Amino acid sequence: MNLIVDVGNTAVKIGVFLANELIEKRVCVLEQFCLEIEKIDLQYFQIKKAIISSVADLKSKELSMLKEKWDVLELNAKTLMPFKNLYKTPETLGVDRLAVIAAAVEKYPSKNVLIVDAGTCITYEFKNQNEEYLGGAIAPGIQMRYNGLHKFTAKLPLLTRENSHDMIGTTTEEAIHSGIINGVLHEIDGVISYYCNTYSDLTVILTGGDAHFLSKRLKNSIFAAPDFLLEGLNHILAFNNNK
Repeated sequence: MNLIVDVGNTAVKIGVFLANELIEKRVCVLEQFCLEIEKIDLQYFQIKKAIISSVADLKSKELSMLKEKWDVLELNAKTLMPFKNLYKTPETLGVDRLAVIAAAVEKYPSKNVLIVDAGTCITYEFKNQNEEYLGGAIAPGIQMRYNGLHKFTAKLPLLTRENSHDMIGTTTEEAIHSGIINGVLHEIDGVISYYCNTYSDLTVILTGGDAHFLSKRLKNSIFAAPDFLLEGLNHILAFNNNK
């Protein structure tokens, strides 16, 4: 049984895996991390191994707590991966990006796969049928775009995502929603179309915190996989344990 910890920019996701099956998932803020780990430790005494992926600042207290309880693999650029990494600056590559590629290798072997991870940022990652990671793109996420419009203008209000997003906004608030939501949708559809025209038999995965919101609004055919990153981390842990 494995413990999987993903420390993101806005939240911490914790998963418990039995082999390849996710049997428990919890989401919390970093301040509640130690409490959640104590609860999991009491409930799942069979956990032996753990992996942690962090794109934010994790205090030594939290990391020490994990290491006292389990054998912990800290994911970084030097960690062995189940794919060939062709990124030119692997030391700058976010560990969350490595994780979703690992999931694609496990679940879609020998296929061309594009992963769209719609979270704080929207990232695009591509691995080909030869299990080679070629790279991708990084763009601002939905809420980051709302924050940016408010922060870098004098009078535009700070809004949050809404379901309604008519193309023609008849008020300033409607215009902001239209610009951001329709802009994101057209951006993602455009990126997907490029890859579809470039690579045959393309599989497209949509994951991340905004995946559910976006999945029904995109024109292109996609597979929504909200736990793709956790699954990738579990695969990396298993891959390293077998070495």
